[in-house]
Amino acid sequence: MTALYLIFSMLAALGFYLASAHQQLWPVAMVQGRRLRIVAWALAALATAAAIAALGPWAGAFAALTTIMLALVLLPHLGAWRQLQQERRHVG
Repeated sequence: MTALYLIFSMLAALGFYLASAHQQLWPVAMVQGRRLRIVAWALAALATAAAIAALGPWAGAFAALTTIMLALVLLPHLGAWRQLQQERRHVG
């Protein structure tokens, strides 16, 4: 169950991030923004339920939300890093 809630949390954060208007990771995904947000909410609920089953109600809810927040902090940095790598390829 622990691996399940971690995977669901990361996928939920990825869905929320890809639905964002300012994301740089995969610009084509913005077209499907509404669907991505709906799927991300469902994955966040599943992640929270799996974490609660694994860790108990309080620890599970906080662990799932903390994992989502961690991914939401890391994804913009990953997008910026990828954009920097693409710019370096085009320069020289």
